[in-house]
Amino acid sequence: MRLVRFKRGEEVRFGHLEADCVVPLAAGTFVEALTASPDGESIPLGEVTLLSPVEKPGKILGIGVNYAAHAAESVSFIDTKKPDVQKWFNKQVTAVNGPYAQVHLPKVSEQLDYEGELVVIIGKRGRHVPRERAFEIVAGLTVGCDYSVRDWQRASQTMIMGKGFDTHAVFGPAIVTMDEITDLPNLQLRTFVNGEQRQTGYIRDQIHDIAAQIAHLTAAFTLEPGDVIFTGTPAGVGAGHEPPKWLKAGDKVRVEIDCLGFTENEIVREPGDTVIG
Repeated sequence: MRLVRFKRGEEVRFGHLEADCVVPLAAGTFVEALTASPDGESIPLGEVTLLSPVEKPGKILGIGVNYAAHAAESVSFIDTKKPDVQKWFNKQVTAVNGPYAQVHLPKVSEQLDYEGELVVIIGKRGRHVPRERAFEIVAGLTVGCDYSVRDWQRASQTMIMGKGFDTHAVFGPAIVTMDEITDLPNLQLRTFVNGEQRQTGYIRDQIHDIAAQIAHLTAAFTLEPGDVIFTGTPAGVGAGHEPPKWLKAGDKVRVEIDCLGFTENEIVREPGDTVIG
């Protein structure tokens, strides 16, 4: 199954992605959508806008420096090394953004970076879940980009300020259930900026695999349906170049993962208007 959330006109619904169309589901919530039946005729993809599969996750969690080559390149900009213990941060719910939506270049920084990632969507509650049962609480996998504001990231001990800017948690287009994924370790991830390939890596290259991540997180707190986990990025981020290759307004970032699809986002300058109420 490939579960999507889509907008058609003013209506937002869940559906199954099937080839070049979407089949609407009889579901009003993410949890309902996981087991919902079809409800209506297929709609051509060209008539809908695909949104983030989960609108307001309870948690958006990201693991830092989870590929050895990325840990090596990160020494130059966040003074880190290959971690023995998992290092986690969170992104704010207001950072959620669609797979093809615009991403803001912040008003307060020019150091916007990309991190293509495999994203896990939680489908069941889990606490103290052993690694051998980790995938029992997984709804499916999708593609993501953990946009990061590097100067703000360096200025915060927990990285939280540089990771949580609005629009900077891109994921989608569909939640692909595990029965459709036959060779998870050998899925390849690729990131392109304006058509230039910047990142490539395999899921098998992760230092802490998905099962280990879920076991570690649920040892501390409960994971719940709709929670989102960014599982780390391979080498090739903008900050790892000399000089750094920061994203600019007008750039287009595409992240692809075998079997899961792709995200593609245009970078635009943040409006920066004051909003109250």
